[in-house]
Amino acid sequence: MNSKKTKELVVISGKGGTGKTSVTAALASFFPHKVLVDGDVDAADLHLLLKINSTKKHDFYGGHEAEINPELCNGCGLCESLCRFDAIVFLGEKCVVQEMSCEGCKVCVDACPEKAISWNPALNGVWMESETKEGSLVHARLIPGSENSGKLVTLIREKAREKAIEQQMPLILLDGPPGIGCPVIAAVTGADALLMVTEPTPSGLHDLERVLQLAAHFKIPSFILLNKADINLEYKKKIEEKALEYQALFIGDLPYSKVFTEAQLKGMSVIEAFPDSEETKALTKAAKKLKTLLSLENP
Repeated sequence: MNSKKTKELVVISGKGGTGKTSVTAALASFFPHKVLVDGDVDAADLHLLLKINSTKKHDFYGGHEAEINPELCNGCGLCESLCRFDAIVFLGEKCVVQEMSCEGCKVCVDACPEKAISWNPALNGVWMESETKEGSLVHARLIPGSENSGKLVTLIREKAREKAIEQQMPLILLDGPPGIGCPVIAAVTGADALLMVTEPTPSGLHDLERVLQLAAHFKIPSFILLNKADINLEYKKKIEEKALEYQALFIGDLPYSKVFTEAQLKGMSVIEAFPDSEETKALTKAAKKLKTLLSLENP
């Protein structure tokens, strides 16, 4: 890896509930020179553990939606008949667009003989630049039901890169979305490394393999941190074997513990809330390994 350029480490899980965000917040304490990103634009929560001091908000227009001008509409119904999403209905003798159903395909706009339908930018959410006790955080919130989550993830990654260059930060630490869909692909494409947080359960093993396949497809180095490692030793062994199969490097494990939940209730990372805990010691070892693997300065 090129040690001179800003590195991007993306923390993913393949599923929700593995402790991914808690791990990301903890790791943030070990790398003082970084820009943080919360890539889970549908349910961002990293900021809850970082104590935000200030925030700048920006509107996110990710697509377009149709709007019918009632003064130009002659009520012919062509747009209503062509819409495959049932987004256009009659209101009296005129047609109107139901915003929540419009998929922005533009068929109605092109087909309207009266040119009564305009093609307007759609407000899909908001993205934010915040200052926290751990440094700069770029995060976002998609309006429920809106599309283009992948586009929003791409946008905040670009803004984080700009900020990292401006602040001369060697690391971008991104808390990725769960799953393997479009937002995850947008979060990991072009990253320097992936940290996969998983747990020794059947669903944990299944979803880990999915993200390992995704990493292999994009040829991104993968590291694995096993959370709740002591709840099922049989599946712990299976996960270790799966990591070996995909040439993913195991960097440590964490015990099943209530301290993560207790730290969350305090609005703190586990490092901050319980600095002398066994969990903090395990995370310290993992952070040192990551520092070496990414050619970063000592935490």
